[in-house]
Amino acid sequence: MNTTSKRRFKTRQLVLLAMLTAIVAVLAYFGGFIKIGGLASISLTLIPVVIGGALCGPLAGAWLGAVAGAVFFITPDAAFWVGLSLPGTILTVMVKGIMAGLCAALCYRLIEKINKYLAVIVSAIVCPVVNTGIFLIGCMIFFKSTVDSMASAAGQSFGMYLIVGFVGLNFVFELITNIVLSPAILSIVNLAKKQFGK
Repeated sequence: MNTTSKRRFKTRQLVLLAMLTAIVAVLAYFGGFIKIGGLASISLTLIPVVIGGALCGPLAGAWLGAVAGAVFFITPDAAFWVGLSLPGTILTVMVKGIMAGLCAALCYRLIEKINKYLAVIVSAIVCPVVNTGIFLIGCMIFFKSTVDSMASAAGQSFGMYLIVGFVGLNFVFELITNIVLSPAILSIVNLAKKQFGK
């Protein structure tokens, strides 16, 4: 690839990343209003995060996850969590977004040489698993006393309430959506890579 082609490729990647950043920001904001059981919102942002990570690499995946995390603070859910612990909320939300994007992109990179479809499926699964897993760890570290109180009031154990009350069907929805849309994600990735000449 000559210097002009490299410059053109980088420009296209930046344009694509800018577009995906805007999509992630919009979905992260409006996703804050959508809930299916539980208190946690549905992260529709995970699909463009997976696409961005697959197309532009791990740093792009981490960036898109960070954007989703930052936008969370202007959603209706933010007030509840910030009221419990501002540092805990910042750390949990930002780390889960960044790590979800980074891990999904790394998985894609590791597996794509073997099978691109498998790479997309694995990264589409890893993204919500890491996102939700870090959220649960953050709840246990920073919000345990509040969750304990809410669990007692509901007559449930800490663990059960954390899963049912805070995660609920949201994680299942995110996981199934990502898996079902994997063929579409692969098509987008293949088309974009063909356009980039990569």
